[in-house]
Formats: sequence, C-alpha cells, structure tokens
Amino acid sequence: MKIRIKQNSIRFRLTRSEVEQVCKQGHYEEETDFNSGQFRYSVCTKEGIENLEAYFIENRITLYLPDTYATQWLDSEQVGFEHNMPLENGKELLLLLEKDFVCMDDNREDQSDNYPNPMAEKLR
Repeated sequence: MKIRIKQNSIRFRLTRSEVEQVCKQGHYEEETDFNSGQFRYSVCTKEGIENLEAYFIENRITLYLPDTYATQWLDSEQVGFEHNMPLENGKELLLLLEKDFVCMDDNREDQSDNYPNPMAEKLR
C-alpha cells in the first residue's frame, strides 16, 4: 500500500492482493518504523457509512471504506473512490482510495502485484 499526503489530501493506492484482503477480510494495515516509534496506516471496511472516512489517532491513519463499496470493488473495473470529508474546523480532507497500476516509466519497485495499466495498451 502506498499513501501520498499533500496538505489536506490523502491518497491510498492498493495492489491486487491488498484490495482482495480489504474486500474479503475487511482490513489491511502496514507500518513504517522510526527510532521514536511506528507510524501505521490502514484501510478498513465499515458498516453504516455512505462515503470514505479517515481518522488520525495514536500515530495511525485509518481510512474507512463503506462495506457496500467493498462488495463490488474487488471484481469490478472501478479504479477507486473519492470523497471530500468535512472537518470540524470548517475545512475538508480529500480522501482517495485507488487500485495501484503498473507505472509506465522505468521504476525499480516491485510491481508484480499491481493492476495492469490501461494506458499500456494505448501505447502499443
């Protein structure tokens, strides 16, 4: 799982197996170690919500996906979901949850579990 944070936006990108785990088991989590502690980030399904929600509590970002979305996402062509979550301070937090595609440029990271990039066929 990759996360990208810029100002008031958070983008989560999940590989095939990560999407499968979220959709079938309802949870996927990773962590990054620092000398001072661990930073955790997870995607979980949640009943009773209509849009993506996110919370930052005790060094953990949790992105919640409506369970009704998860049942259809795994086997669909749908790339992901987006929602502007209103915050108590009057601002909004843009939440993006997406399937991770194979990069088109020369990339050294392992992409064997990524989704095929739909743009690859157009370049052939």
